[in-house]
Amino acid sequence: MGRDPHGPVPWAWLLLAYLSLGLAAAGVVLPLLPTVPFVLLAAYAAARGSKQLHQRLLTHRVFGPMIRDWQCHGAVSRRAKWLASASMLLAAAVAFLTAPHLWIAAVATISMAVIACWLWLRPEPER
Repeated sequence: MGRDPHGPVPWAWLLLAYLSLGLAAAGVVLPLLPTVPFVLLAAYAAARGSKQLHQRLLTHRVFGPMIRDWQCHGAVSRRAKWLASASMLLAAAVAFLTAPHLWIAAVATISMAVIACWLWLRPEPER
């Protein structure tokens, strides 16, 4: 029997895509919520749940280039790296100021440092 190459529940992919887009939109105004990872997750999910949504994301004037760079080359722009790093630094400062236990802030900061290192090791797109 022929199975859908995107799985038996494309509506779940579509739901994940829209949820990720909502979180990305919230990340635009909330400094501790990342935008780029949610946009990339939305594109990934949309490619499996809705060809129309995926195409709209690829042609979006702001998110399109970022998604295409990631899909084609695993690349992240220097500007996005700096913004993400600054956001993580701010989040670490807030964690140390507000966490009920020092270890919580330390674990969060170490996690963000690992992610930042990985991010800066990603190639940058050629422009």
